[in-house]
Amino acid sequence: MVHLWVRAEQRPNEERVGVTPDGVAALIKAGICVTVEHSDVRAIPIDGYAEAGAEIAPQNSWPKAPADAIIFGLKELPEDGTPLPHRHIMFGHAYKGQPAGQRLLARFVAGGGTLYDLEYLVDEAGRRVAAFGYWAGYAGAAVALKCWAAQQAGGICGPVSTYKDSDALRAALTADLDATGKRPTALIIGALGRVGTGAADLCTAMGIDPTRWDMAETARGGPFPEVLQHDIFFNCILARPGTPVFVPASAKTDPRALSVIGDIACDPDSDFSPIKVYDRTTDWAEPALRVHDDPVLDVTAIDNLPSLLPRESSEDFAAQLLPSLLTLTDLDADVWARAHSDFLIHSSKVRS
Repeated sequence: MVHLWVRAEQRPNEERVGVTPDGVAALIKAGICVTVEHSDVRAIPIDGYAEAGAEIAPQNSWPKAPADAIIFGLKELPEDGTPLPHRHIMFGHAYKGQPAGQRLLARFVAGGGTLYDLEYLVDEAGRRVAAFGYWAGYAGAAVALKCWAAQQAGGICGPVSTYKDSDALRAALTADLDATGKRPTALIIGALGRVGTGAADLCTAMGIDPTRWDMAETARGGPFPEVLQHDIFFNCILARPGTPVFVPASAKTDPRALSVIGDIACDPDSDFSPIKVYDRTTDWAEPALRVHDDPVLDVTAIDNLPSLLPRESSEDFAAQLLPSLLTLTDLDADVWARAHSDFLIHSSKVRS
């Protein structure tokens, strides 16, 4: 019998989960054994999982799970260097040359385990079967707007935290923006995708009509002076070979209206990053990185943005992923086979 072990998230400010109690009930009905760890922070309480029929395990006990268990989480494991003998479903961020990703792959190689990277669970057309993109865009746009509002008051954005729901987020952000007496201009690149759609929806809810660009507008390959002519720029395109530069290093001192960059795709240590004015992510305690003082330019690049709305983003993602989880009984087919192939390709480079 397939055994799915849902671990507690160990990263700070991470309250999301990839399966709901209803999803657990469906998995058990399909003949899959499900264990769910306790969690001090998970947005969905443990009682619902127990009522759905899951076995309940102590928090962070996954390293001692049975050898055949498939460990399912979302964000990073503790970087303690230990070998990883289990099969893991998670966002590995390991296939674009990221240093932390290479260390993660080395741990799988050392332990003989397997990574089924959630970013590489794709259908036959190559489209991801589940993504947090919409809520990343929605929350990322909110944080960038908070950064802009803080600038108008002569400061820099302070710490951010989770919201009960999107209504609460919008209410708080409306108050911030209303205090400035105006609304910024904004440009979204990647506006037709999930991330860009979320960013556009949040902007619209805040009374901002953003300029929406996608592949057609960026096909010429740059430069893109229009980016500098807007108050806020949202990057909603994942870095990959061939991605043009949207914000060159010279933008710090170039004439510009631009004062906030919301790098929602958030891949600054990739060689293919289209934003060349910064080189590290930001976090919940310090969401804005000031890269230039006069004129001011702040970058916000938080890599777990959907956790600002943990329950809504979890329920949305879990509904998308459940059909694939129900096929765990055949790991040699479809999305799991494709993800395993990607792992073998990239882990073989670690061995060499």
